Amino acid sequence: MSEFDFDLFVIGAGSGGVRASRVAAAHGAKVAVAEEFRVGGTCVIRGCVPKKLLIYGAHFAEDLKDARRFGWNVPDCGFEWTTLRDNVLGEVDRLEGLYRNTLNSHKVEMIPERAVVTGPHSVKLASGREVTAKYILVATGAWPVMPDIEGAEHGITSNEVFHLDQCPKRIVIVGAGYIANEFAGIFHQFGSHVTIVNRSSTLLRGYDEQIRDRLLQISMTKGINFRFNAHMERIEKTDDGALCVHFKDGDPVSADVVLFATGRKPNVDGLGLDSAGVELDDRGAIKVDDYSRTSCESIYAVGDVTDRLQLTPVAIREGHAFADTVFGGNPRTVDYDCVPSAVFSHPPLAGVGMTEAQAKNKLGTVKVYTSDFRPMKYVLAGRDERALYKMIVDATTERVVGLHMIGPDAPEILQAAAIAVKAGLTKQDFDDTVALHPSMAEELVLLK
Repeated sequence: MSEFDFDLFVIGAGSGGVRASRVAAAHGAKVAVAEEFRVGGTCVIRGCVPKKLLIYGAHFAEDLKDARRFGWNVPDCGFEWTTLRDNVLGEVDRLEGLYRNTLNSHKVEMIPERAVVTGPHSVKLASGREVTAKYILVATGAWPVMPDIEGAEHGITSNEVFHLDQCPKRIVIVGAGYIANEFAGIFHQFGSHVTIVNRSSTLLRGYDEQIRDRLLQISMTKGINFRFNAHMERIEKTDDGALCVHFKDGDPVSADVVLFATGRKPNVDGLGLDSAGVELDDRGAIKVDDYSRTSCESIYAVGDVTDRLQLTPVAIREGHAFADTVFGGNPRTVDYDCVPSAVFSHPPLAGVGMTEAQAKNKLGTVKVYTSDFRPMKYVLAGRDERALYKMIVDATTERVVGLHMIGPDAPEILQAAAIAVKAGLTKQDFDDTVALHPSMAEELVLLK
């Protein structure tokens, strides 16, 4: 008989935790997973999935207008937020059920309670029950950061935005990262007056500068307002229920909703990690080695709580690699090089590999190829919006080291193209590939 209640106890049933639980159980481990909220984590419940569904809904605003240029007799259409909201939340419920079924089919014990670490091999549940495990995996994800200003309690985060009673007529979005730009596009298409407020002059830090500039240009042309180098002082709730955002400099901005999108921090508060000697870095993330092991030999961590790359597919790979390493007899790590990413803004952008600035800094001499064009659909629709594709090439080896794009379906195109960048193909390999015409993606093999 084992000296522990479980071989593996997982704290957090998000993408990484569920994958680790399922794979470890398939390897023969006795597994339990504790989740205090809902199964599926940020991505499924209050992140990628419901956000992408809202984006699909937002695209109809322009598609319906464009349809008239293509011969469709489309009447003026109204938008009902509650219909989309409820349908999206219904889909989230369905997906959560699938995640639960996956755990049940692998005989993983689901514990719908908060769990905190009490030692290298022990956790305590909210009910008071003590549980022991040979290994503990922390997969609690990240949590939205709230600014420390007067009246911050009047604002919401991406956790609450999917549950709004009505679509705001005016929304102030604080921050300029991917969450801010995605919801700016969503609510603008729904008819809201959108203002993005950022304390610096840069949006989407980490993405290629030329691509970022194009998004800013398009967003401003569409009518999204930007307040750069703006430092919030307080948020006041007026007698009529509206909000007024005050700044250290400049005029205040009135809004019905203030959405904070100022980053996410590792979700470690109150987890009891110090009781097992688990070390955190200066950002509050759990320190791990290449195999996701913490400073405590029996405790591992995967996903956003480690703040390596806050992306769902990365968390899933980390969880799978952990389970194979510890329970499958197949020690392996995750390769973080050339991980593609996207911003589902309006229009979307995507990138993989080094930006132009990063490549010049690391390689010295690079070649840059671009295609700046108006998509065929936009030409007939009478839209002036232009797409931009950009390829960064190592001038010494001719290897493609970066690919960045903004335009319709950019993430869908980039996913396939990322394989070529990851494989180390050269510019000549792209040139040798016959174009698929007529398509936007053909521009990748015609870059000059």
